[in-house]
Amino acid sequence: MPQDKISVVGTNIAEKAAMIWNVADMLRGPFKPHEYGLVILPMTVVKRFHDCLLPTWQNVQDTYEKTNEKIRENVKFFEVLLSRASGYRFYNISKFTFKKLLDDPENIEANFRDYLAGFSSNVQDVLSKFDFDNVIKRMVDSNTLYLTIKEFNSPKGYLGADKISAVDCGYIFEDLVRRFSESFGEEAGAHFTSRDIIYLMTDLLLSGANLPDEGSVTVYDMTMGTSQMLSCMEERINEINPALSVLCFGQEFNPSTFAIAKADMMIRGGNPDNMRFGDTLSDDQFSGYTFRFCISNPPFGIDWKREQKAVEAEHKRGELGRFAPGLPKISDGQQLFVLNGLSKLEPTGKMAIIQNGSPLFSGDAGSGSSEIRRYILENDWLDAIVQLSTDQFMNTGISTYIWICSKDKPAHRAGKVQLIDASHCYEPRRKSIGTKRNDITDLCRSLIVQAYADFKHDTIYGDKGGVYCHSKIFSTEDFGYYKIFVESPNLRDSENVPMTDDIEEYFRREVLPYAPDARINHKKTKVGYEIPMTRYFYEYQPPEPVEDILSRITALEADISDGLQVLFHKGA
Repeated sequence: MPQDKISVVGTNIAEKAAMIWNVADMLRGPFKPHEYGLVILPMTVVKRFHDCLLPTWQNVQDTYEKTNEKIRENVKFFEVLLSRASGYRFYNISKFTFKKLLDDPENIEANFRDYLAGFSSNVQDVLSKFDFDNVIKRMVDSNTLYLTIKEFNSPKGYLGADKISAVDCGYIFEDLVRRFSESFGEEAGAHFTSRDIIYLMTDLLLSGANLPDEGSVTVYDMTMGTSQMLSCMEERINEINPALSVLCFGQEFNPSTFAIAKADMMIRGGNPDNMRFGDTLSDDQFSGYTFRFCISNPPFGIDWKREQKAVEAEHKRGELGRFAPGLPKISDGQQLFVLNGLSKLEPTGKMAIIQNGSPLFSGDAGSGSSEIRRYILENDWLDAIVQLSTDQFMNTGISTYIWICSKDKPAHRAGKVQLIDASHCYEPRRKSIGTKRNDITDLCRSLIVQAYADFKHDTIYGDKGGVYCHSKIFSTEDFGYYKIFVESPNLRDSENVPMTDDIEEYFRREVLPYAPDARINHKKTKVGYEIPMTRYFYEYQPPEPVEDILSRITALEADISDGLQVLFHKGA
């Protein structure tokens, strides 16, 4: 991986985003602080479209003037014609530009609406997700529309593709969404995964990947936010092989971030129809599709009550649906996204997905959560789990994990699962962003990816006294257990027997010596799976010797005694 993009463009992009956000200064009063994004996000998207189209504006005007009504009635041909003239998959036939709008302040509303109406239908879909019509009314009523357009048309608001690359614009959108989410009191992490984590996920996905020499590769993000995971995957794959075409597909339920994602895809030259709106759990927009790679950071700790009816109906479809193995507890739907992702993988597909600690161990044997783990492990699809440090995300300080699932493990990884404790592999940020206080630097990423690629058991990468990660290899059976039910005239109890142990031998060894009349009710025996990472990487820290503790206490007592004597002496 080349020099981290964050360190290369971070300052300039942050400054650009800050300057755009400063438009909020003129919105104070008519708009409340949590409403600033309602203006700034759609205006940024519109200005990005405007500046990208500006060099070919006259060409589009000339092409439009040359067409007659008969040509315009053939909608598909007409759109192709104008798209060719614009050089993008979208266009604008309005006679106005931002400069021309500012030349007629008295008619700013009518002219701006004319400008927006001139966009192609795919842009209209983007704008509709912002509910921009009502926002414009409020801007007109508060006399801020002209001033806002003027501010965006200043040199600092320029967003043309000749100055701002797709990657850089992605950073700007990310930063603006983060600011909007924070001002709204919303959990910004629901829409924002920092690039240090994304690049780690992409490199883990592509480590050892047998990419084709030519043709195309498909990438899917089921909770795409502003689609930056997709753009990073595209960027990374093309760094490995520029000849490959990367086809990106994504679904998003938040209207604003969906609109940004679709706009970003249109400007990057991808197919905007591959960016789809809807709730992934209850309204799957990619039924029947499979993809080579899946990369996602779905919400965790969020209930699925809203989707319950649709999810339960699909669960009842069994293998024909996405949720056949089981359903997690209603208060946390993140494992449903894992199942969705697995259902979308090609036979050679691979997925990287962020989870919190709950999917590792929640639920007893036979529960939905345990059955989902069982489904993944017994199909040998779980390749690796990487534990990140705390304080990696803006909206939560808890430990998080990257699950790597593969439908086509190489032979040496078959039947095995690699656990990597990277909770010590980070560098503190100079300035925190929300609860994000730690970064995965280039060094950290290289250590983690090297550990994953080497696939070695009980091996440390890095300096254990500082930045390091720890790799361990396990058999899939190491995570399994049998829950047996022991019964006797005076006993009703259960025992968890490791799957690697013999049930009868365990019973003779662990139960009969203490309950000679006990027996196993084999009809009640259940299979369970859990992945207790903390236990696997626990390192015993011996308590401080008694002599040392006594010495410290004695020293403290002497210090306190001396202090009291000085105090009383002064009082005398």
